[in-house]
Amino acid sequence: MKFFVDTAEVDEIRELNALGLLDGVTTNPSLIMKSGRDIMEATREICAIVDGPVSAEVTAVDFDGMMGEAEILSKIADNICIKVPLTFDGLKACKALTSAGHKVNVTLCFSANQALLAAKAGATFISPFIGRLDDMAIDGMEVIAEIRKIYDNYGYATEILAASIRTVNHVKEAALIGADVATVPPATLRALVKHPLTDKGLDAFLADWQKTGQRIG
Repeated sequence: MKFFVDTAEVDEIRELNALGLLDGVTTNPSLIMKSGRDIMEATREICAIVDGPVSAEVTAVDFDGMMGEAEILSKIADNICIKVPLTFDGLKACKALTSAGHKVNVTLCFSANQALLAAKAGATFISPFIGRLDDMAIDGMEVIAEIRKIYDNYGYATEILAASIRTVNHVKEAALIGADVATVPPATLRALVKHPLTDKGLDAFLADWQKTGQRIG
């Protein structure tokens, strides 16, 4: 599974990328707002940090507006992935952009039917929102499983990008189902390494090592 980080905070992206954990980055208008940065400036900086795709979202809701914004965003860097909403205009823009050779992330997906349409439109990534489905008492992981089954049935190349991930269990379950990518907040990505038995075992090793009176080197 690939790991994307879901943030526009450049310092956090730089730190996680240095660990060799990142395959890409996803941003959206809300994350740009939280960062307090100019979208063009922040996105350009992020693209220079990571080698993988960086999703930058259009804010227009009509086809012509999306295409105009996509043209501007695509010029930021070669690793830009244009993010469009799962609407008819968004799907039309997706088809036009992928036909022109651009990577496209279709976002705000909440059903397998929507994901099927995105794949037919040539989406590079489809972003089903797990946490928001769970909020509505709908099993987000079941939707991921349905999309995986449909894509495998027909050999669609669109990658399932599990989004709105809120817990480490979301990451594990998405990986077990076969999601291609998980985009996670920085705190959740860091939490994947944590386990109380790891901490307990390390403390025991260090305590025993001190008793030996030895040093390495």
